[in-house]
Amino acid sequence: MNRRTFALNACALAIAGCLPNAWAQGWPEKPIKLILSQPAGSGPDAMARLIGDQLSRRLNQPIVVENRPGGQNAIGAQAAARSTPDGYTFYFATAAALVMNSYLFKSLPYDPKNDFVPVGMVGKVPFTISVNPGSPFKSLQELVAYAKANPGKLDVANEGPKTFSGMLTVLLSSQLGIKVNSVPYASVSAGVTDTVGGQIEVIVSDVPSISQMVKAGKLRPLAVTTAKRIAGWESVPAVAETLPGFDHAGWIGIVAPAGTPAAAIQRFNRELDAVLGDKDMAARLLAIGPMTEGAGTMAQMGALLDGEHQRWAKLTRELGIVPE
Repeated sequence: MNRRTFALNACALAIAGCLPNAWAQGWPEKPIKLILSQPAGSGPDAMARLIGDQLSRRLNQPIVVENRPGGQNAIGAQAAARSTPDGYTFYFATAAALVMNSYLFKSLPYDPKNDFVPVGMVGKVPFTISVNPGSPFKSLQELVAYAKANPGKLDVANEGPKTFSGMLTVLLSSQLGIKVNSVPYASVSAGVTDTVGGQIEVIVSDVPSISQMVKAGKLRPLAVTTAKRIAGWESVPAVAETLPGFDHAGWIGIVAPAGTPAAAIQRFNRELDAVLGDKDMAARLLAIGPMTEGAGTMAQMGALLDGEHQRWAKLTRELGIVPE
């Protein structure tokens, strides 16, 4: 009897050990939802749909992009965090949603650190300081010289104090030693329109939002906020050429609700890396925004998130920004 019991237990354990592998082989068996916090037609939306289309081909299931904009990313992030962690919901998230909101808001309807697990990176999104082509400023140095000689007279458009562009405006002002008027806009497109029309002098925005206007000669970029000049914009200096060490870019990554089966995350990561590793796909993404180097590993993305939390916690303290 003992021998039979042992054999039955061993068989049960063997079957249980095979279950995760069997589950992984069967996943996905239905459409996968990709939530993002930006509206349809936005830069992140275009990226998500482009990537989702390629992922759906590799996974043999539709990738359904669900736009949940508003609340400074909180609406989309909350929806993703509260989704059933069954491997069929992922969050196409920005740096603001996963990191910066932690240091800008006293309370959030989601926990950026504990409600999600890392899946993979999509890429970095450079930001730029741009002016109307009729502006007298031909370089960042000229703009800074004017701002120092005329404190508080330079208007700078951005998406508001609790956004990446708004934080960059504060950070640049502090490190360049200038005082400007930060002018918040409800959307980056509205800020671009006013800068093109000459109603405002300067705009801090992500590169994808202004690339067409730059190509059309309706905006003049003075500097990019990455450590080095970026592909396709080689004539535009990096802020780091004026402020050594300055390196701030937005980024987009994919996370899943905490508790999502590891097998689903590993497969999604593997397929995402394959999609981003395609040269044609990387070029298409670069044309609308992010510079990608592949998805990386889950551990690498986790380390990036930890490092970003440390960096923004330090920066907000130094800038005297108090969560509200």
